[in-house]
Amino acid sequence: MFPPPLTPADQLLPHLRSQGYAVLDADAVRALAGVQADALDALARDWDDLPPDRHLKDGGRYRRRRHACFVAEHGALRELPHRAHWQPRDYNALHGGIERWFEPVLPATVAQPAWRALPLWLARVADALRGAQAWWGEAHQFRIDTTDGIGRPTPEGAHRDGVDLVAVFLVGRRAITGGETRVFELDGPRGQRFTLLQSWSALVMDDARVIHESTPIQPRDAGRAGHRDTLVLTLRAGGFPAPAS
Repeated sequence: MFPPPLTPADQLLPHLRSQGYAVLDADAVRALAGVQADALDALARDWDDLPPDRHLKDGGRYRRRRHACFVAEHGALRELPHRAHWQPRDYNALHGGIERWFEPVLPATVAQPAWRALPLWLARVADALRGAQAWWGEAHQFRIDTTDGIGRPTPEGAHRDGVDLVAVFLVGRRAITGGETRVFELDGPRGQRFTLLQSWSALVMDDARVIHESTPIQPRDAGRAGHRDTLVLTLRAGGFPAPAS
């Protein structure tokens, strides 16, 4: 198990510009997003109420999730009506090209201060990298479990998301092994592998420059299922991708 290559909070933007990604510990996330530890702890409890993902093409039953959309601009966050999640096949060979309707994030979750603080912070990062503008965002609550013996955080393999900026927050891990994160240059030989272990640590990526994946998880103890919870936020300039007409 490789420890994450942590980035100091004040070096987030230089690291994103120089290598296309940065890894932050929970202290850095809290400081940069302006959110308290107790607010994040309260938010994490909502991962216990995620419905099954019924769109897995590999036939698995290991993923639960909810989905929400928003626009972040000028320091304000506007929630959008529920919509399908869609990706081109170029970015997701397994699940691309289809409209996937997931259950919406619960209103009580959306109302929590930490839920709003995290995408607003990410939008400030995107403004600094690309210039201030409206950012069209998606939020995904994921639980990957080992009920059937193995869970796959990224069944599509190493990929890009087709957006501008991606943040993967580790909400928590319980009774599992695996779940290694891997980040590679899009057009180069360099890569990094590590395992996020600390709740509310995060991987932030410039999606145009790197590809990423997480390895499968297995139960740590025989006969005891475990899980890995994450919050994935994506931001995209110019609107959401849309199916070709």
